[in-house]
Amino acid sequence: MTQTVRTRPEGSERALSTAYDTALLDLDGVVYAGGNAIAHAVDSLGTAHAQGMRLAYVTNNAFRTPDVVAAHLTELGIPTGASDVITSAQAVARLISEQVPAGARVLVIGGEGLRVALRERGLTPVESADDDPAAVAQGYGGLELPWGRFAEAGYAIARGVPWFASNTDLTIPSGRGIAPGNGAAVEVVRIATGAEPQVAGKPLPPMHRETILRTGAVRPIVVGDRLDTDIEGAFNGGVDSLLVLTGVTDALRLLGAAPEHRPTYVDADLRGLLTGQPDVVAEGGGFRCGGWTATAGEEGLELEGGGEALDGLRALCGAAWTAGGGRGCLLDGGKAVGRLGL
Repeated sequence: MTQTVRTRPEGSERALSTAYDTALLDLDGVVYAGGNAIAHAVDSLGTAHAQGMRLAYVTNNAFRTPDVVAAHLTELGIPTGASDVITSAQAVARLISEQVPAGARVLVIGGEGLRVALRERGLTPVESADDDPAAVAQGYGGLELPWGRFAEAGYAIARGVPWFASNTDLTIPSGRGIAPGNGAAVEVVRIATGAEPQVAGKPLPPMHRETILRTGAVRPIVVGDRLDTDIEGAFNGGVDSLLVLTGVTDALRLLGAAPEHRPTYVDADLRGLLTGQPDVVAEGGGFRCGGWTATAGEEGLELEGGGEALDGLRALCGAAWTAGGGRGCLLDGGKAVGRLGL
């Protein structure tokens, strides 16, 4: 699929909650952080749902079951059913089920979320390489996952058993900070075996396919905080995206984004679902949004004018992404971003 290189964020006259039928929402850094709801998330999602938008929660974390995730969201004040949660465990279970016989045994290196997803597809989770598995499924297993589980994976893979991974995120947020994610565990098995897994999670197509199959979305929008999973996943799926600045992506990282990491829209938080989005207009060699005009100068990105900080950031995206073309922009944007207080 050929994608047009995005050179600026787009505008929308309509509120995104009415312009799109389904929001495919990341969780950590978008809806909650450290288990607590992010500011404005609960009210914004409640309003979007009341306006007719379906809300689906899409996570690369294969550890928790959809029931557990839904209960957590409901406790935060966002009424959610298990069918509203899509996990990378479900995506990888479908991928495996399409390549092994019905009822096949699958060696599980991970948590309960992965076991539940495999059973949902009619597969049989097993714990040992000696149980004659038809596949190895690896997903995040939590902080207490025994080291011996990696050895079981290695034994099976060395015998020629195909290897599947729910996702390859190197890190995962926790209440105490950033911890090693499933991608770090996948690297352990990769080093030991020299093999390469088939991967299902964001930003790869199996995860996007899983969300569409489960939601029936016709005009979805991906909402996330990470460029290399959420936004790239939307790019790979050929759908629009909203980047919110409540998680890991800051203004400077956004300005340097490669084409596959450039969101359709940019906003501060989930209140962006409830509003239209301002136009970014090419004008006189620069880009204007609101009261700001941004240009790419010889010494870096330059910003003139005043107004809402987010409008300035959107204008800077136009200048930076155009200057970067088919690659990420290397121009210094620190001074310009400093003017915006971002």
